[in-house]
Amino acid sequence: MFQSVLKAANLPKRMLEFVNIREHDSFVHMHDKEAATDKAKSLIAAAVERAKTLEDVPTEIVDVTKKALVIGGGVAGLQTALDLAKLEYDVTLVEQSPTTGGKMAKLDRTFPTDDCSI
Repeated sequence: MFQSVLKAANLPKRMLEFVNIREHDSFVHMHDKEAATDKAKSLIAAAVERAKTLEDVPTEIVDVTKKALVIGGGVAGLQTALDLAKLEYDVTLVEQSPTTGGKMAKLDRTFPTDDCSI
């Protein structure tokens, strides 16, 4: 929603400054409306001052090489390598031992295939 407002105003999307009145003010000063109002005014004034210094940062689109190095052949490393491979990344998995690493090597069988883990 905020990005569409900026676009409609022909402003770059980095020209946005948030003030979280609910989390930083309303809940904190739930029982003191005057203090809440004063703090809200102060937060908004600070955000206006910060917004005055915002600059557009140019965006550059670059090609990404879909390669990944996963260190560790334990359960997390193996799953990560599989997930990345499904996303069509060229994955290199490195494990310090010649067999499955981490806690995986301590399992006698893997689930759900009941294959030997080593």
